Amino acid sequence: MASIFPQQRDSEAKLGHILKLSAEIFARNGFAGTSVRDISRATGISLSGLYYYFASKQELLYLIQNETFTFVLNRLKTRLANVRGAELRLRTLIHNHVEYFLSHRNEMKVLAHEEDALEEPFRKEVAAIKRRYYALARAIFEELAAEGFAPERNPRIAVLSLFGMMNWIYKWHNPGVDPAAEELSAGIADIFLRGVLSPSGENSMADGVPAVAGTR
Repeated sequence: MASIFPQQRDSEAKLGHILKLSAEIFARNGFAGTSVRDISRATGISLSGLYYYFASKQELLYLIQNETFTFVLNRLKTRLANVRGAELRLRTLIHNHVEYFLSHRNEMKVLAHEEDALEEPFRKEVAAIKRRYYALARAIFEELAAEGFAPERNPRIAVLSLFGMMNWIYKWHNPGVDPAAEELSAGIADIFLRGVLSPSGENSMADGVPAVAGTR
């Protein structure tokens, strides 16, 4: 019988396998509707083998959320390292987010639907990563303001609205109809920036058509 204490490289690969399939099951059946035995059957790993990687279903949910947010945040920091200019940095953030979650729909659904299922102390740890991600996004938005764009916009409202746009993609994106990550990211950035960069009360008409029907 194989040891349940694998070498580090094998251990990391197996953990990735567990997290990926667990996210798929949680996304399909919900956290409450999934048992560790369900995870065992799906992964082909015994219960004792699974408990080498996590001590409880709560910890498993935490690992999915922690791994996801940590990866997205660290990859964004790497991509931003040599990017100059607030608008380009914002577009990098959007592309980084959209690209990951288009290819990790189950993880996105778990993050969106099972946020309240996570208990302490795991909830606090994930919240800390979310705050770092939000703080980075807000800093980029404030760079826009410092460059003279959107000086009167509320940064909190703007940034959380942007995340709202990006986080809901998994509900409607159809790969057979809708664009892939690069084009979709550009479209979201254009929509967000067009609203943000237009001074209040101006640019209310495009090509001579009122922005809101019946206003003229």
